Amino acid sequence: MPSREDEQALAGLRVVDFSRVLAGPFATMYLGDFGADVIKIESAEGDETRHWKPPVDGSGESTYFSSVNRNKRAVCLDLKDPDGLAAALSLIDGADVLVENFRPGVMDRLGLGYDALRERNPALVYASISGFGSAGGTDLPGYDLIVQALGGLMSITGEADGPAMKVGVALVDILTGLHTLTGVLAALRARDRSGRGQHVEVSLLGSLLAGLSNQAAATLATGVAPERMGNAHPSIAPYEVFATGDGEIAIAAGNQRQFHALSDVLGGVLAFDPRFLTNEGRVKHRAHLRDAMEVRLAGASAAEWEAILRAANVPAGRVNSIGDAIALADSLGLTPVAAIAEDGVVRRSIANPITLSETPATYRIAPPRQHPEAATVHWNDERKTP
Repeated sequence: MPSREDEQALAGLRVVDFSRVLAGPFATMYLGDFGADVIKIESAEGDETRHWKPPVDGSGESTYFSSVNRNKRAVCLDLKDPDGLAAALSLIDGADVLVENFRPGVMDRLGLGYDALRERNPALVYASISGFGSAGGTDLPGYDLIVQALGGLMSITGEADGPAMKVGVALVDILTGLHTLTGVLAALRARDRSGRGQHVEVSLLGSLLAGLSNQAAATLATGVAPERMGNAHPSIAPYEVFATGDGEIAIAAGNQRQFHALSDVLGGVLAFDPRFLTNEGRVKHRAHLRDAMEVRLAGASAAEWEAILRAANVPAGRVNSIGDAIALADSLGLTPVAAIAEDGVVRRSIANPITLSETPATYRIAPPRQHPEAATVHWNDERKTP
């Protein structure tokens, strides 16, 4: 672990964070984890997620807010007030990065748009997050649920004979936060050579389409949109979730060797059925394969099958709860939980999953409690204390 803050990967980087809710705060939290000094700007109402409770953590703060706002300090500024705007500009003048996710055009109207600020601070990397871009989609609502619907993700999520279904977490926001982080770091690397900042733009819809990966590629290649298949894979079988004697287990036999090993474990009958000789045949007769497998899988528990299948080198895993998943990661030495103690209260969140051997992430500042007081802010020393 680094012994000093100035030894971290992003030490000395100054970030002004105008973003709210999830995508932007997720990106800026990761910058903070690696040593950037992040100042979160909030309005008098505060970040919306401060009010999304229950549940709450040990300090009484919304767990949603706390999940993406560690390693930041927060101040309250009224950007429509001359003093509040002046305070924001004093922060921006000394900053390396600005992140915002207002509707396109709002920052321009406040006098904080990219074109205006690059005149004041040519080295500034200015990241804008929107729902649907800054051209034709400015009036569309940038909510994760709406993007999952409009972006096609719901059309391939859920059972084949069931309704369209959202993913169980705001996945589009998370993808967008990661793309924003990547864009900011790429722009900073380019600035190392040129000395100039640039405008980084990331949209929720664009991030989702990129995340659709092979499904989007199949649509482009064939002109046929994939449909909902539940947990099944469009190109591999068996590759889904199956019922056992006491719960569910995921089995992913991705090649012939694994399928033969699976067949041996289940009694060898699968390998001799002509419908299942090839992966193409198994995909075509997926329902019959599933039925044949579940007859055998009903004879033991999910935990027992997990052990048996792993011993046979067949990829398999029980369907865990989130708590079980955290415990599994801990048992594997992944250190999944970050803890920050403040005023006798320990605030816990999921740790940064990126491991750097020389400059790892650190957890120094707990998410700002409740709502920050109004303040006039400026960078007043090398430690950038507002």
